[in-house]
Amino acid sequence: MTENWAGNLTYRGREILAPRTLAEAQELVAGATRVKALGSRHSFNTVADSPDGLQLDLSAIVLAPEIAAGTLTVAGGTRYGDVVAQVHEAGFALANLASLPHITVAGSVATGTHGSGERLRGLASAVSAVELLTSDGSLRTFSRADDMFPGVVVNVGALGVVTRLTLDLEPAFSVRQDVFDSLPWSAALEHFDEIQAAGYSVSLFTNWARDVIDQVLLKNRVPHEAPDSLFGALPADGPRHPAHAAGIAAENTTVQGGIPGPWYDRLPHFRLEFAPSVGAELQSEYFVPRAHATAAFEALRGIGDRIAPLLVVSEIRTVAGDGLWLSPAFDGDRVALHFTWQPRQPEVEAVLPLIEERLAPFTARPHWGKLFHGAALDLDHRGVRQFRELAAELDPAGKFRNPFLERHLLSNSPQ
Repeated sequence: MTENWAGNLTYRGREILAPRTLAEAQELVAGATRVKALGSRHSFNTVADSPDGLQLDLSAIVLAPEIAAGTLTVAGGTRYGDVVAQVHEAGFALANLASLPHITVAGSVATGTHGSGERLRGLASAVSAVELLTSDGSLRTFSRADDMFPGVVVNVGALGVVTRLTLDLEPAFSVRQDVFDSLPWSAALEHFDEIQAAGYSVSLFTNWARDVIDQVLLKNRVPHEAPDSLFGALPADGPRHPAHAAGIAAENTTVQGGIPGPWYDRLPHFRLEFAPSVGAELQSEYFVPRAHATAAFEALRGIGDRIAPLLVVSEIRTVAGDGLWLSPAFDGDRVALHFTWQPRQPEVEAVLPLIEERLAPFTARPHWGKLFHGAALDLDHRGVRQFRELAAELDPAGKFRNPFLERHLLSNSPQ
């Protein structure tokens, strides 16, 4: 028995096995009836669960990172935080990172995880090749030259076990972080595009009930300077945790205050050596088209009194569109609405349908690894339909399916 990192979920696989070689993993997958891979367990729902099947922990398979020709190749179970310093020392960088360096590359890519930045796509867009352990135990490599590649990258574990990925790199760069307090909502609604353009990566933190956005976090590539003020928001007088307004101390955050540092130590919000975020929490996230951003904000503010009592903090970010079928930003730029909840799961699950109903007019999509209800979400678009066909082709016996995938993705009428 093992739990996810937040402790709200116990995985139900009859065995959790940790193969030490790829050959051993191949043998286990070939002989299994049902199987799912487990990564850093940084998911809040049952997307990676395998009731009465096998669960594979690939952390014992050690494959040295390879940096060559502007690319990084890593084992799927590698955490970003364990390899980024080596990438930097070689003179390279990843264009973007998630707020947590604790997550595995395969898990974050498979669920469409992202950083922030209106010109930056999700983390999966850096992937140029995927090595996939398929249902018959064979290893197949897919690259951008393959027609099915847009479906293989963000795959929610429904196609096989990702054993190795190759990521695009760019020259190393430095980043500064600057925090601004108390942005009036009126200014955020009127100047949202200008605020997003003010940084390489921009995050807004709110509880949806106050008249101000608690803070704006700008991450800029050096030598870009931060503004003296931001549409009424003023520079913070010290470091801020994203949940500063809820009284959370900033000890586990990466360095702020405009002090330049390497990309890998500024793009994430949190430091690898500390517990990520606030620890005891739940998470949800929804993506709406960028064109509907301010209307979606107003819809959520209309139920702020229902949301705020359950929140730790909510984060607003932007993600550039891509062509990956299950990416939340498939076919267009999106705004991500993230909710870090208090660990009160029944109450959180009771409010999710209300949030999703409010966001339904904007064709909202969920983060595949976080809590959502699903009935009012955009789960039957063109990319999803293409993915269902691919899953039937690569996993005809349904070895990598589970109840979560059947309910939300692989049936013809997701509920």
